[in-house]
Amino acid sequence: MTTQQLSDRERQCLQWIAKGKTSWETAAILQVSERTVNFHVGNACRKLNVYKRQAGVSLAIQQGLLDS
Repeated sequence: MTTQQLSDRERQCLQWIAKGKTSWETAAILQVSERTVNFHVGNACRKLNVYKRQAGVSLAIQQGLLDS
């Protein structure tokens, strides 16, 4: 998995979730809908081959895709 395989928005959403933000809070920060945040998180998790958003955050951090 390389950094290019996650979009910038997918990484942004995972980064805010890693900081403890909910989808609603992340949506407000990024000025998008909550549905859009969930869409990007779901795509990121699918690309990382995990089923839960926290597993996606954890794996992305382990792989150096997010700041720890």
